[in-house]
Amino acid sequence: MTLKKTLTYAAWAFLIYFIAFRPQAAASVARGLLGLITRLGTGFGDFFSSLVT
Repeated sequence: MTLKKTLTYAAWAFLIYFIAFRPQAAASVARGLLGLITRLGTGFGDFFSSLVT
């Protein structure tokens, strides 16, 4: 098994463990990441809108 595959399995195992045993903390992290993605999308949208006007 390659190192990349081993690290991928370990990351998935940690994610499942984190969600199973710390669901509120996992939800908080997910909300934070989704908020970040939303802010990035809004920022890019505003930037490109400013270029056109």
